[in-house]
Amino acid sequence: MRPLPFVWPYWLLFWTAFIWAFSPEYQIVRKARKPATHSDSPDAGSFRVIVFGMGAASTIAFPLAWVPFLRLPAAWQPVLFGIGVATLIAGSVLRRHCWRVLGTSFTGDVRAHADQPIVTTGAYAVVRHPSYSAGILMNTGIGLALGSWASTALLALVSFAAYSYRIAVEERALLEIVGEPYREFMRTRRRLIPYVY
Repeated sequence: MRPLPFVWPYWLLFWTAFIWAFSPEYQIVRKARKPATHSDSPDAGSFRVIVFGMGAASTIAFPLAWVPFLRLPAAWQPVLFGIGVATLIAGSVLRRHCWRVLGTSFTGDVRAHADQPIVTTGAYAVVRHPSYSAGILMNTGIGLALGSWASTALLALVSFAAYSYRIAVEERALLEIVGEPYREFMRTRRRLIPYVY
């Protein structure tokens, strides 16, 4: 059985959602590529970890979805597909919300300025890194839509690991450059999941 993102009419919905969700991501990557490689950048390679880590995970996750014993039961496939596409869209909506709330502070690489305002509104009122929560949701949604437990686990774990590294780099830079206001922001919010983590 082919994964539903490759079966009509499911493929139309999946690839429409996929292109809609990821087209802005490519613009962010393109704009961040050069600043992330500057010798004075505090990015510490986190841009490359995210781009190459997620690229490699996706390259492996799609073929894994064709392996029969790595797939979830056939009867679950339509429901998992729907949940996966909804999760992908929800993650992208959250990412777009974060771009609007952060404005020019939203970048694809790690940057910090001493006079940088700490945004505490919208999703940033409840977690420190909602845009990374959104990225994890988007990637997990792809795995669910593929109907493979292995693809879902791979995409979820790699995105969590890549964004965890980015969070460590970003928080270190913000603490060093912005200081106490960011320390207070960290003290009052969890990283990715409200009230949990």
